[in-house]
Amino acid sequence: MTTTDVRPSGAPDRTEAGRAATRRRWGGRWGSLGWHLGALAILAVLLYPVGWLVAASFKPSQSILGSLHLLPTEPTVANYRRAADGLAGISVLRFFWNSAILAGLSVAGTVASSALAGYAFARLRFRGRRIMFVLMISTLLLPFHVLIIPQYAVFQRLGLVDTYLPLLVGKFLAGEAFFVFLMVQFMRTLPAELDESARIDGAGHWATFWHIVLPLSRPALVTTAIFTFIWTWNDFFGPLIYVSSPQKYPLPLALQLYIDQTTLSDYGALMAMSMLALVPVILFFLFFQRFLVQGVATSGLKG
Repeated sequence: MTTTDVRPSGAPDRTEAGRAATRRRWGGRWGSLGWHLGALAILAVLLYPVGWLVAASFKPSQSILGSLHLLPTEPTVANYRRAADGLAGISVLRFFWNSAILAGLSVAGTVASSALAGYAFARLRFRGRRIMFVLMISTLLLPFHVLIIPQYAVFQRLGLVDTYLPLLVGKFLAGEAFFVFLMVQFMRTLPAELDESARIDGAGHWATFWHIVLPLSRPALVTTAIFTFIWTWNDFFGPLIYVSSPQKYPLPLALQLYIDQTTLSDYGALMAMSMLALVPVILFFLFFQRFLVQGVATSGLKG
């Protein structure tokens, strides 16, 4: 006696449903694998210049431009020894110190002035505030190369050329409109009730800014510090215009001393110095990244 599979009309076929679920599951896995492989391929393309720089810093100078191999066939650390010896009788530590001074003062000036200007635009009410804010934002449309000639003429008449002051004055006077805008937009998200509570307790504008608004603005402050440090550390054009003494050169200017169109260029030491110049930037970003992520996560939970 045989039995037949009797299924009520309209009942789902468990076998077909299971197959469909399996196909969807495998399709999702293959799709996820494809996305990961694509991301890894893009990452490899983006990181290839860094890998080439690391490998080139261990190649002999004559092999850097004359060889197509990525990895050095004859690794050497002589490039780092020559880079550590400095240039023209100037120690490499001097170049690092000059860059550290410029970057440190730029970070301090930009963070302090942008925070104060951002608090004024975001939390205070005064006549002409909107017009001044629009004028400040409009400066973002002016290219730096348009302003460099009149700025240079002013600093030259003041006798400040070949000093760091032309590169730092604007940082302490809220001259970075982008970071002022960043501070304004972030401080506007803070509840206005905090200011009202502070006024009820007898706090003035300075106490409110220092004890309430500034601690809550840590994500914007850290973001400003990170980008200011990276941009100042890598700045080449500004020091090229205003700094003429080799002993005052920051690292970007010092790197171009390794290339001479009239004599032999030391590309090996140039690559080694480039690697050493990347280390402070990477360490600065890694150190402050946790504060940035923590601050962004905290502000997200508040909303």
